[in-house]
Amino acid sequence: MPAGLARLDLNLLVSLDALLTERSVTRAAGKLGLSQPALSASLARLRLHFADEILARDGNSYRLTPLAVRLAEQTSSALDAARKVFANEALFDPRTSTREFSIYGSDFGIADVGSAVTAVAADQAPGVRFRFMHHTPAIVDDAQVSLRTVDGMLLPRGFITGFPFVDIYQDEWVCLVAAENEQVGDVLTPQNLAELPWVYTYHSRSVSLAAARQLQELGIEPIVDCVVEGFLTLPFFIAGTNRLGLVQSRMADRMLAMGDLRIVALPFDPPTIDGALWWHPMHSEDPGHQWMRDVFLAASRLVTAG
Repeated sequence: MPAGLARLDLNLLVSLDALLTERSVTRAAGKLGLSQPALSASLARLRLHFADEILARDGNSYRLTPLAVRLAEQTSSALDAARKVFANEALFDPRTSTREFSIYGSDFGIADVGSAVTAVAADQAPGVRFRFMHHTPAIVDDAQVSLRTVDGMLLPRGFITGFPFVDIYQDEWVCLVAAENEQVGDVLTPQNLAELPWVYTYHSRSVSLAAARQLQELGIEPIVDCVVEGFLTLPFFIAGTNRLGLVQSRMADRMLAMGDLRIVALPFDPPTIDGALWWHPMHSEDPGHQWMRDVFLAASRLVTAG
Protein backbone atom coordinates (compact mmCIF):
# COMPACT_ATOMS: atom_id res chain seq x y z
CA MET A 1 0.00 0.00 0.00
CA PRO A 2 1.40 3.46 -0.82
CA ALA A 3 2.69 5.25 2.26
CA GLY A 4 0.29 8.18 1.83
CA LEU A 5 -2.72 5.88 1.74
CA ALA A 6 -1.51 3.88 4.74
CA ARG A 7 -1.57 7.03 6.88
CA LEU A 8 -5.16 7.85 5.92
CA ASP A 9 -8.27 6.81 7.82
CA LEU A 10 -10.51 5.43 5.08
CA ASN A 11 -13.50 6.71 7.04
CA LEU A 12 -12.47 10.03 5.54
CA LEU A 13 -13.91 8.75 2.27
CA VAL A 14 -17.38 8.67 3.87
CA SER A 15 -16.89 12.19 5.24
CA LEU A 16 -15.65 13.42 1.86
CA ASP A 17 -18.69 11.99 0.09
CA ALA A 18 -21.09 13.67 2.52
CA LEU A 19 -19.28 17.01 2.26
CA LEU A 20 -19.25 16.92 -1.54
CA THR A 21 -22.94 15.98 -1.63
CA GLU A 22 -24.24 18.41 0.99
CA ARG A 23 -21.73 21.26 0.39
CA SER A 24 -22.14 22.13 4.05
CA VAL A 25 -20.34 20.95 7.16
CA THR A 26 -23.51 21.28 9.23
CA ARG A 27 -25.72 19.29 6.84
CA ALA A 28 -23.03 16.68 6.19
CA ALA A 29 -22.52 16.18 9.94
CA GLY A 30 -26.27 15.71 10.41
CA LYS A 31 -26.39 13.22 7.56
CA LEU A 32 -23.60 11.15 9.13
CA GLY A 33 -24.81 11.51 12.72
CA LEU A 34 -21.60 13.28 13.74
CA SER A 35 -20.96 16.49 15.65
CA GLN A 36 -20.02 19.54 13.60
CA PRO A 37 -16.56 19.83 15.25
CA ALA A 38 -15.82 16.18 14.39
CA LEU A 39 -16.64 16.68 10.73
CA SER A 40 -14.77 20.00 10.67
CA ALA A 41 -11.72 18.07 11.85
CA SER A 42 -12.19 15.58 9.01
CA LEU A 43 -12.48 18.43 6.51
CA ALA A 44 -9.24 19.90 7.86
CA ARG A 45 -7.46 16.57 7.30
CA LEU A 46 -8.89 16.32 3.78
CA ARG A 47 -7.74 19.86 2.98
CA LEU A 48 -4.27 19.01 4.23
CA HIS A 49 -4.13 15.81 2.18
CA PHE A 50 -5.33 17.34 -1.08
CA ALA A 51 -3.73 20.76 -0.51
CA ASP A 52 -7.07 22.21 -1.56
CA GLU A 53 -9.98 23.94 0.20
CA ILE A 54 -12.50 21.32 -1.10
CA LEU A 55 -15.33 23.62 0.11
CA ALA A 56 -14.71 27.30 -0.64
CA ARG A 57 -16.72 30.05 1.01
CA ASP A 58 -19.07 31.80 -1.43
CA GLY A 59 -21.08 34.46 0.42
CA ASN A 60 -23.25 32.70 2.99
CA SER A 61 -22.73 29.26 1.47
CA TYR A 62 -19.98 27.03 0.11
CA ARG A 63 -19.08 25.96 -3.40
CA LEU A 64 -17.00 23.01 -4.57
CA THR A 65 -13.51 23.82 -5.77
CA PRO A 66 -12.55 22.55 -9.25
CA LEU A 67 -10.70 19.65 -7.61
CA ALA A 68 -13.76 18.81 -5.47
CA VAL A 69 -15.93 18.67 -8.60
CA ARG A 70 -13.54 16.10 -10.08
CA LEU A 71 -13.49 14.15 -6.81
CA ALA A 72 -17.28 13.94 -6.52
CA GLU A 73 -17.87 11.18 -9.07
CA GLN A 74 -14.73 9.26 -8.11
CA THR A 75 -15.68 9.33 -4.43
CA SER A 76 -19.15 7.93 -5.10
CA SER A 77 -17.69 5.11 -7.22
CA ALA A 78 -15.04 4.33 -4.62
CA LEU A 79 -17.67 4.08 -1.87
CA ASP A 80 -19.81 1.78 -4.00
CA ALA A 81 -16.78 -0.45 -4.60
CA ALA A 82 -15.98 -0.51 -0.88
CA ARG A 83 -19.56 -1.46 -0.02
CA LYS A 84 -19.35 -4.34 -2.49
CA VAL A 85 -16.14 -5.59 -0.87
CA PHE A 86 -17.74 -5.75 2.58
CA ALA A 87 -21.02 -7.14 1.25
CA ASN A 88 -19.29 -10.37 0.23
CA GLU A 89 -20.27 -13.45 2.22
CA ALA A 90 -18.66 -16.87 2.47
CA LEU A 91 -22.17 -18.32 2.49
CA PHE A 92 -25.23 -16.71 0.96
CA ASP A 93 -28.70 -17.21 2.37
CA PRO A 94 -31.27 -15.31 0.26
CA ARG A 95 -33.83 -15.54 3.06
CA THR A 96 -31.75 -13.39 5.40
CA SER A 97 -29.46 -11.44 3.05
CA THR A 98 -29.79 -7.66 2.67
CA ARG A 99 -27.38 -7.47 -0.26
CA GLU A 100 -27.90 -5.03 -3.12
CA PHE A 101 -27.20 -6.14 -6.71
CA SER A 102 -26.48 -3.44 -9.29
CA ILE A 103 -27.24 -3.99 -12.97
CA TYR A 104 -26.67 -1.84 -16.05
CA GLY A 105 -29.17 -2.09 -18.89
CA SER A 106 -31.24 -0.22 -21.44
CA ASP A 107 -34.64 1.08 -20.40
CA PHE A 108 -36.15 -1.76 -22.47
CA GLY A 109 -34.08 -4.43 -20.71
CA ILE A 110 -34.85 -2.99 -17.29
CA ALA A 111 -38.58 -2.70 -17.98
CA ASP A 112 -38.88 -6.09 -19.66
CA VAL A 113 -36.55 -8.27 -17.61
CA GLY A 114 -35.86 -6.24 -14.48
CA SER A 115 -39.47 -6.21 -13.36
CA ALA A 116 -39.62 -10.01 -13.66
CA VAL A 117 -36.34 -10.34 -11.74
CA THR A 118 -37.70 -8.38 -8.79
CA ALA A 119 -40.89 -10.48 -8.81
CA VAL A 120 -38.90 -13.73 -8.62
CA ALA A 121 -36.48 -12.37 -6.00
CA ALA A 122 -39.28 -11.06 -3.76
CA ASP A 123 -40.50 -14.61 -3.12
CA GLN A 124 -37.04 -15.93 -2.24
CA ALA A 125 -35.22 -12.99 -0.69
CA PRO A 126 -37.38 -10.28 0.89
CA GLY A 127 -34.34 -8.32 2.10
CA VAL A 128 -32.38 -8.32 -1.17
CA ARG A 129 -32.49 -5.19 -3.30
CA PHE A 130 -31.77 -4.58 -6.99
CA ARG A 131 -30.44 -1.32 -8.38
CA PHE A 132 -31.06 -0.99 -12.14
CA MET A 133 -29.10 1.75 -13.93
CA HIS A 134 -29.19 2.89 -17.54
CA HIS A 135 -26.03 2.18 -19.49
CA THR A 136 -24.55 4.56 -22.06
CA PRO A 137 -22.31 3.98 -25.10
CA ALA A 138 -19.34 5.04 -22.95
CA ILE A 139 -20.20 2.42 -20.31
CA VAL A 140 -20.53 -0.30 -22.95
CA ASP A 141 -17.33 0.78 -24.71
CA ASP A 142 -15.39 0.52 -21.45
CA ALA A 143 -16.95 -2.77 -20.31
CA GLN A 144 -13.65 -3.98 -18.83
CA VAL A 145 -13.89 -1.20 -16.26
CA SER A 146 -17.68 -0.86 -16.07
CA LEU A 147 -18.28 -4.50 -15.18
CA ARG A 148 -15.85 -4.22 -12.25
CA THR A 149 -18.14 -1.73 -10.56
CA VAL A 150 -21.48 -3.56 -10.94
CA ASP A 151 -22.85 -7.08 -10.69
CA GLY A 152 -23.91 -7.34 -14.30
CA MET A 153 -25.03 -5.75 -17.53
CA LEU A 154 -28.12 -6.60 -19.59
CA LEU A 155 -26.95 -6.29 -23.18
CA PRO A 156 -27.60 -8.12 -26.46
CA ARG A 157 -24.76 -10.18 -27.87
CA GLY A 158 -22.51 -8.41 -30.34
CA PHE A 159 -21.43 -5.42 -28.27
CA ILE A 160 -18.91 -6.93 -25.84
CA THR A 161 -16.88 -10.14 -25.82
CA GLY A 162 -14.55 -11.97 -23.48
CA PHE A 163 -16.85 -11.97 -20.44
CA PRO A 164 -19.03 -14.73 -19.00
CA PHE A 165 -22.74 -14.45 -19.76
CA VAL A 166 -26.06 -16.29 -19.75
CA ASP A 167 -28.74 -15.83 -22.39
CA ILE A 168 -31.83 -14.20 -20.93
CA TYR A 169 -34.26 -13.31 -23.72
CA GLN A 170 -34.83 -13.31 -27.46
CA ASP A 171 -36.76 -10.77 -29.49
CA GLU A 172 -36.95 -9.34 -32.99
CA TRP A 173 -36.80 -5.88 -34.51
CA VAL A 174 -39.87 -4.17 -35.96
CA CYS A 175 -40.48 -0.65 -37.15
CA LEU A 176 -42.76 1.82 -35.42
CA VAL A 177 -44.50 4.57 -37.41
CA ALA A 178 -47.27 7.07 -36.78
CA ALA A 179 -50.74 5.65 -37.42
CA GLU A 180 -51.57 8.44 -39.89
CA ASN A 181 -48.28 8.20 -41.80
CA GLU A 182 -49.67 7.78 -45.32
CA GLN A 183 -46.22 7.42 -46.87
CA VAL A 184 -45.87 3.97 -45.29
CA GLY A 185 -48.06 0.98 -46.11
CA ASP A 186 -48.24 -2.34 -44.28
CA VAL A 187 -44.62 -3.09 -45.14
CA LEU A 188 -41.79 -0.61 -45.45
CA THR A 189 -40.22 -0.23 -48.88
CA PRO A 190 -36.54 0.40 -49.59
CA GLN A 191 -37.60 3.87 -50.70
CA ASN A 192 -39.22 4.50 -47.29
CA LEU A 193 -36.03 3.39 -45.53
CA ALA A 194 -33.86 5.76 -47.56
CA GLU A 195 -36.10 8.82 -47.81
CA LEU A 196 -38.02 9.09 -44.52
CA PRO A 197 -36.32 10.45 -41.37
CA TRP A 198 -35.38 8.13 -38.51
CA VAL A 199 -35.17 8.43 -34.75
CA TYR A 200 -32.32 6.20 -33.57
CA THR A 201 -31.29 4.89 -30.17
CA TYR A 202 -27.70 4.57 -28.88
CA HIS A 203 -26.29 5.82 -32.18
CA SER A 204 -22.55 6.45 -32.12
CA ARG A 205 -19.42 5.35 -33.93
CA SER A 206 -18.95 2.38 -31.62
CA VAL A 207 -22.51 1.53 -30.55
CA SER A 208 -25.47 1.04 -32.88
CA LEU A 209 -28.35 -1.40 -33.24
CA ALA A 210 -27.72 -4.54 -35.29
CA ALA A 211 -30.75 -3.81 -37.48
CA ALA A 212 -29.44 -0.28 -38.10
CA ARG A 213 -26.06 -1.68 -39.14
CA GLN A 214 -27.87 -4.03 -41.52
CA LEU A 215 -29.45 -1.07 -43.28
CA GLN A 216 -26.00 0.24 -44.13
CA GLU A 217 -24.90 -3.20 -45.25
CA LEU A 218 -27.81 -3.14 -47.69
CA GLY A 219 -26.51 0.12 -49.12
CA ILE A 220 -29.09 2.34 -47.39
CA GLU A 221 -27.88 5.46 -45.60
CA PRO A 222 -30.74 6.40 -43.28
CA ILE A 223 -31.57 10.03 -42.58
CA VAL A 224 -31.16 10.23 -38.81
CA ASP A 225 -32.62 13.49 -37.54
CA CYS A 226 -32.97 12.52 -33.86
CA VAL A 227 -31.06 10.28 -31.44
CA VAL A 228 -32.27 9.22 -27.98
CA GLU A 229 -30.48 6.99 -25.47
CA GLY A 230 -33.45 4.84 -24.61
CA PHE A 231 -36.36 3.01 -26.21
CA LEU A 232 -39.27 4.09 -24.02
CA THR A 233 -39.15 7.66 -25.35
CA LEU A 234 -39.32 6.59 -29.02
CA PRO A 235 -43.14 6.86 -29.36
CA PHE A 236 -43.04 10.55 -28.43
CA PHE A 237 -40.66 11.25 -31.32
CA ILE A 238 -42.69 9.19 -33.82
CA ALA A 239 -46.35 9.99 -33.13
CA GLY A 240 -47.60 12.79 -35.36
CA THR A 241 -44.48 12.72 -37.58
CA ASN A 242 -43.23 10.82 -40.61
CA ARG A 243 -40.27 9.38 -38.65
CA LEU A 244 -39.38 5.68 -38.48
CA GLY A 245 -38.05 3.95 -35.38
CA LEU A 246 -36.59 0.53 -34.67
CA VAL A 247 -37.89 -1.15 -31.54
CA GLN A 248 -38.14 -4.61 -29.98
CA SER A 249 -41.31 -6.49 -30.88
CA ARG A 250 -42.48 -6.99 -27.28
CA MET A 251 -41.91 -3.34 -26.45
CA ALA A 252 -43.68 -2.24 -29.64
CA ASP A 253 -46.81 -4.16 -28.61
CA ARG A 254 -46.89 -2.21 -25.33
CA MET A 255 -46.26 1.11 -27.06
CA LEU A 256 -49.36 0.73 -29.21
CA ALA A 257 -51.44 1.39 -26.11
CA MET A 258 -50.34 5.04 -26.35
CA GLY A 259 -52.33 5.38 -29.55
CA ASP A 260 -51.39 7.11 -32.83
CA LEU A 261 -48.84 4.38 -33.59
CA ARG A 262 -48.66 1.22 -35.66
CA ILE A 263 -46.14 -1.53 -36.28
CA VAL A 264 -44.87 -2.27 -39.79
CA ALA A 265 -42.63 -5.08 -40.96
CA LEU A 266 -39.14 -4.45 -42.26
CA PRO A 267 -38.46 -5.39 -45.92
CA PHE A 268 -35.53 -7.60 -44.85
CA ASP A 269 -34.90 -10.24 -42.21
CA PRO A 270 -33.39 -8.37 -39.26
CA PRO A 271 -30.99 -10.20 -36.91
CA THR A 272 -32.51 -11.77 -33.82
CA ILE A 273 -31.97 -9.91 -30.56
CA ASP A 274 -30.16 -12.28 -28.19
CA GLY A 275 -30.26 -10.51 -24.85
CA ALA A 276 -27.79 -11.71 -22.21
CA LEU A 277 -26.64 -10.97 -18.68
CA TRP A 278 -22.89 -10.27 -18.65
CA TRP A 279 -20.62 -10.07 -15.61
CA HIS A 280 -16.97 -9.77 -14.67
CA PRO A 281 -15.16 -13.10 -14.06
CA MET A 282 -14.33 -12.04 -10.50
CA HIS A 283 -18.02 -12.66 -9.65
CA SER A 284 -18.27 -16.14 -11.14
CA GLU A 285 -17.65 -18.11 -7.91
CA ASP A 286 -19.52 -15.72 -5.61
CA PRO A 287 -22.47 -17.72 -4.15
CA GLY A 288 -24.64 -14.61 -3.93
CA HIS A 289 -23.92 -13.77 -7.55
CA GLN A 290 -24.68 -17.34 -8.57
CA TRP A 291 -28.07 -17.02 -6.87
CA MET A 292 -28.68 -13.74 -8.69
CA ARG A 293 -27.93 -15.38 -12.04
CA ASP A 294 -30.41 -18.14 -11.24
CA VAL A 295 -33.01 -15.45 -10.51
CA PHE A 296 -32.37 -13.88 -13.91
CA LEU A 297 -32.77 -17.26 -15.60
CA ALA A 298 -36.05 -17.85 -13.77
CA ALA A 299 -37.20 -14.36 -14.76
CA SER A 300 -36.29 -15.06 -18.39
CA ARG A 301 -38.68 -18.00 -18.37
CA LEU A 302 -41.44 -15.69 -17.13
CA VAL A 303 -40.66 -13.15 -19.85
CA THR A 304 -40.60 -15.84 -22.55
CA ALA A 305 -43.94 -17.14 -21.33
CA GLY A 306 -45.40 -13.70 -21.91
